Amino acid sequence: MAGSDNPAPMTDWADIRQWRKAERERLIAARLAVSADTRAAMSARIAEGLDRVIGDPSGRMVSLYWPFRGEPDLRPWMESINARGGRTALPLVIEKGQPLVFKAYKSGDRLEKGVWNIPIPAEGDPVYPDIVISPIVGVDPGNYRLGYGGGFFDRTLAAMPFKPLVIGIGYELQRIATIYPQTHDIPMDKIVTEASAA
Repeated sequence: MAGSDNPAPMTDWADIRQWRKAERERLIAARLAVSADTRAAMSARIAEGLDRVIGDPSGRMVSLYWPFRGEPDLRPWMESINARGGRTALPLVIEKGQPLVFKAYKSGDRLEKGVWNIPIPAEGDPVYPDIVISPIVGVDPGNYRLGYGGGFFDRTLAAMPFKPLVIGIGYELQRIATIYPQTHDIPMDKIVTEASAA
C-alpha cells in the first residue's frame, strides 16, 4: 500500500498503543462478523496455502494454536501434520511479560484450561518448533503482525535458541496499511490468508 493509502505517521508510543487498541477491537469485531460457515471455508483454504508454503512436514515440529475469538480453525490441519509424519505443539502463556513455552500436542492428548480459558497441553516437556504458525489480528505490507497486545509473540521469537520459520495466518480482511512497527516488533516470514500466501 503506498502513497495516500498510508495513514499519517505516528511517533509517540502512547498514541500508537491507543491506536493499536482501537484497531485491534475493530479487526476482531470484523472477524467475528463473518459467519462460522464462511470462516470454516476460509480456514480450509488457509490450510491449503500452508501446505504449499511448508511442503512435506515429515520430521518437523509445527507449533499451531487453539482457535480463539474467530481465528482460523486449523485443528483438522494439525491432525494432518501428525498423520504425515510431522509433530505439532501448542503455545502456553506461563507468565505475563515472559516468552511463551511450546509443548507437544496431538489430537487425543489431555488438555487443561490455560490463560483466557484456552486449552493447553496438560503434560509434556517444552519443545522448540521448526515452524511457528501465529494467528494475526492485523498485518501490514511489511508482514508486521498486530496481535492481542501482550507482546508474548515477539518476546518468544527473540528468546528462541534458533530462528524458526514464522508464518502469520488470518483473513484478507485483516490486512491494514501499517501497525506502526516499533523496534521490538518482529515481522513474520510469510503471511497466509484464504486468498494468498505472501
